Formats: sequence, structure tokens, C-alpha cells
Amino acid sequence: MQVGLPALVGNREPAIELTGWAGRAQRAQRNMVENLVLFAALVLVAAVAGKTNATTLLGAQLFFWARVAYAVVYVAGIPWLRTGVWFVSVIGMILIFAQLL
Repeated sequence: MQVGLPALVGNREPAIELTGWAGRAQRAQRNMVENLVLFAALVLVAAVAGKTNATTLLGAQLFFWARVAYAVVYVAGIPWLRTGVWFVSVIGMILIFAQLL
């Protein structure tokens, strides 16, 4: 709705900058992709190394649910809570990493 159909069917050059909740959703998605790469690497290494246990499960669950909450909080536009929820997802990755040591 912000951009219009002609811009969306074109080559999108220059890049389209969204504002409001659409822009926040786009930034939350980019942030998730960046964090998902590290999370996936940690989980794969833990699985291959045979280091999966209750702690790695807890770490994965913390990461997943914190990222779901992060998306909701980010789109809603709540800055300090967003940072806190992001930190919880990092704690989940730290729990998985700690099992690899």
C-alpha cells in the first residue's frame, strides 16, 4: 500500500524503503535471518558432535519463543522490550554453545 503496484512489479531500483509497521516488520525479518544463520550453525554442530541434551533443547526453545516474541514486539514498536526479548534469544544460543565446550 505504501509503494504502489507499479513500483512492486518493476526492478525496485532504487530500493524501496518502507515506513511504519511495514518497515519494522521488514527490519525484524532481516534481523531474524541474521540470527538464524548463527542458531542453525550452533544446532547443526551440536547435533553432529552428539552434544544434544536437555540444555541444548532449552536453548533452542528459548531462542524460538524469544524470536516469536521479538517479531511481535518489534512490529508493535516497543523499543526497550524488544532489546530484552532479543537478549533472551541470545541466552538460548549461549546455552547451546556452552554444551559444545
